Amino acid sequence: MSLVEVARYWNSLEAGLAESKLEDEGIGSVLFDSEMANFYGAGLVPIRLMVLDEDLADAQAILLKN
Repeated sequence: MSLVEVARYWNSLEAGLAESKLEDEGIGSVLFDSEMANFYGAGLVPIRLMVLDEDLADAQAILLKN
């Protein structure tokens, strides 16, 4: 089991919404670099949404649904 990147976001609001969407569907996730993005400012450091590698396909499908 390892963590893989499922998406990148340029602001913490979008990242948090995506993380919540995955949680609602039973997929655990974690945000990487959110503190760095806040420290350096939006648009300089992307916030990475990470999931377990076995959840990647399901997470991508969930995030693509609107």
